[in-house]
Amino acid sequence: MNEWFKRLPGTIKEKWGKWTPLQKGILVGIIAVAVAAVVILAVLSSKPTTARLFNKAITDEQERDRILTRLDQDNVKAYVSADGVISVDNEATARKWRSRLIAEGLEPTSADAYALFDVTKWTRNDFDDKVNWQRATTSALEDHLQQLSGIQKAKVMLALPEDSLFAEQQQPVTASVVLWASGGSSVLEDKRQIKGIQHLIMRSVDGLKEENITIVDGSTNEEINDFEGMEAADRLTLLQKEQKLIRKQETEYSSAILNQLKNTYGVDRVNIANMKIDMDMSKRTASGRKYSGIEIKADNPDTPYDDGETRDSLTLSKEVINKEFTGTGYNPEGPAGTAGQNPPVYSDMSNTIGKSTENGEKVNYALNYEDYQEETSPSMGRRTVSVNIDGTWSKVYDEKGNLVIENGHIQREYKPIPDEELKKVEQLVQGAVGYSKSRGDSVTVTNIAFDRSAQFEAEDLAFLKSQQTRRTILLVLLGVAAVLIAFIVFRLVSREIERRRRLREEELLRKQQAEREQALWDAKQDGMEVTMSVEERRRAELQENAIAMAKEHPEDVAMLIRTWLREEA
Repeated sequence: MNEWFKRLPGTIKEKWGKWTPLQKGILVGIIAVAVAAVVILAVLSSKPTTARLFNKAITDEQERDRILTRLDQDNVKAYVSADGVISVDNEATARKWRSRLIAEGLEPTSADAYALFDVTKWTRNDFDDKVNWQRATTSALEDHLQQLSGIQKAKVMLALPEDSLFAEQQQPVTASVVLWASGGSSVLEDKRQIKGIQHLIMRSVDGLKEENITIVDGSTNEEINDFEGMEAADRLTLLQKEQKLIRKQETEYSSAILNQLKNTYGVDRVNIANMKIDMDMSKRTASGRKYSGIEIKADNPDTPYDDGETRDSLTLSKEVINKEFTGTGYNPEGPAGTAGQNPPVYSDMSNTIGKSTENGEKVNYALNYEDYQEETSPSMGRRTVSVNIDGTWSKVYDEKGNLVIENGHIQREYKPIPDEELKKVEQLVQGAVGYSKSRGDSVTVTNIAFDRSAQFEAEDLAFLKSQQTRRTILLVLLGVAAVLIAFIVFRLVSREIERRRRLREEELLRKQQAEREQALWDAKQDGMEVTMSVEERRRAELQENAIAMAKEHPEDVAMLIRTWLREEA
């Protein structure tokens, strides 16, 4: 075997050299086609498998575009074949969006709702077919409902009656559905989504009508598709929304009034006693024709007066008729030679001469009119506003500039707001709420003093407390000053007593020293030998050294003495 592999390259090279160029080209072409076929098979095998969204092709371009647009809104990748079949990435996505599109009413009209399930099995008899059809339909419908967002579990029960010979005796198909919502989902509370689920169920079962579908919330056991019974709740919800809208308007007007008055009077002096707005929430439709004058010349806005010209009408055409007749009128008397049949009264007037005059005028006018048709809902009605503004309170001072206090309270004076100012405020409030006299609006601005007893009580208490604190601090300061003065006086007296005591001691020592010196002097004069004690000899030496130092360094000695005196003081 190894020998064969070793000889193979040489054999191929030998045969390749013997081939003609045509044979070589054919071999290269065969190899290229084989490589291309392998590449194409690899590409086709790597393409992801898709699932059909609907079994039938959608030939209507508008329906196909609506479905593709809805899928594109949620970034769902869709593929459209040449024959109009829409496919998605996998079967799970197809089931999910098939249910959602049917719930939203976007399923193609050409598709049969029952064909979507594609689970029908045929057996040998009609009874088995019906049972299998019912079971397959129920299972597929439950699967579709559970694919909807927010639905955790679904239980479906279908009732398929026997076919009757007469249409009036045919019993309807009914469906009972129990749904459980996922945690935190409000799908079973949204009326629009419930209608979508009901539409999905109706389109999934052949012959099923909306009035024969019952949907129950599994957590509350309440029927959620009884839309007729929900009209009262919807009416209550609508009434709550209307009241909320009215309160919002009242709050906006109250804020506008407070914002205009707070900069002048302050927030604590302005109180909106009443703010009521009547709103007609009914839907009204009105149509008619309004007539107005014809503008011949427009008003010039640069002039201070109105120089425009307006007429009630314009003459389009005019016809004047003036007829006069004088003579005998023609009186028919029948055929010639016969007596007339006129009464005697007309016969007597046959030869009289008469005169008649006819005057007429017909004028066609052009009128300016405007046809209108308007629909209003809601419409603003009467507005009632009551605003109360407090006056100003000022404290009373005596001639010395001190507050006047009577019975433990500060005296105050109330100054009301002048009537002229109240009228200006009333005009301001009227402008803020869009006052209209023809609508019956009412704006009242009053000046009634607010009850500020609690505020004044707190202010008086704080003032009296501050006065008491001030007096306490003053007494403490006076006491501290008295103590300091007493301490200073005591210190001065103590120093004076100490100084006098020291002077007395110095005087006593000086006298004793003088007596000793006198005794020594007397002893020397008498020639007596004097013996001095050790202390007296040391004191004498110190005294002589101090005297010598004072003579040599007087400044240092003076500083030393001052230091001693300061320490003793």
